[in-house]
Amino acid sequence: MSMLTPPGMGGKYRITGDRYPRMRRPKGQRRVVMASVAAVVALAAAGYGTLELVQVFSGDDSSTEAKRGGGASPCPSPSTGDGGSEGARTASGDAKPGAEPRAERLPKPGSITVNVLNATTRSGLAKDTADELKKRGFTIGEIGNAPAKLDKKVKGSALLLAAPGKRTTASLKVLGTQLTKPETSYEERDGREVDLVLGDDFTKLTGKKEADHTLSTLRRATPAPAASNC
Repeated sequence: MSMLTPPGMGGKYRITGDRYPRMRRPKGQRRVVMASVAAVVALAAAGYGTLELVQVFSGDDSSTEAKRGGGASPCPSPSTGDGGSEGARTASGDAKPGAEPRAERLPKPGSITVNVLNATTRSGLAKDTADELKKRGFTIGEIGNAPAKLDKKVKGSALLLAAPGKRTTASLKVLGTQLTKPETSYEERDGREVDLVLGDDFTKLTGKKEADHTLSTLRRATPAPAASNC
């Protein structure tokens, strides 16, 4: 009798031999498990490949570029030395005198404050002109005589004067549509107000219909500021 035979049992219940029974997983069940694992891996790979194809055909390759480390950022850093600081000052409109200001969307007449100054010997000219500009939507500031440096020294129809900057430049463009061949000049000063200095050849503003047409054409021709993705 083997030592594995329980006490009191014998005959056909007797266990003989000196090897323990081995428990094995059925071969069919093992194949099922392996097939399931392979299917999961295949589905995961197919899903990832599909996502990459969608990004390629939709043009969204930013994530791929980021992974590859290729391509520098299109947005310059505002603190990258003197060049970056200069670019920031230019973008804010603090241009130097005589420099060509960058284009900006043209403002509405109501957002432009105009000082109407008379450099001629004709009395009441500044007030009459200011009243007409107000009817056309402009905001009127000071009305009076031109300063001594300009009095009786503007030979053309008018002189448009303002501080340098893209905002004031755009304002002068809008105001210029109300006049016939005005001259434009800039001087170092504060504020966004613009001066309309009436000269010897000035008689009256351009007709409202003609001025409106010129302003409409100018708005269509002026590009809007480029959008930034920064």
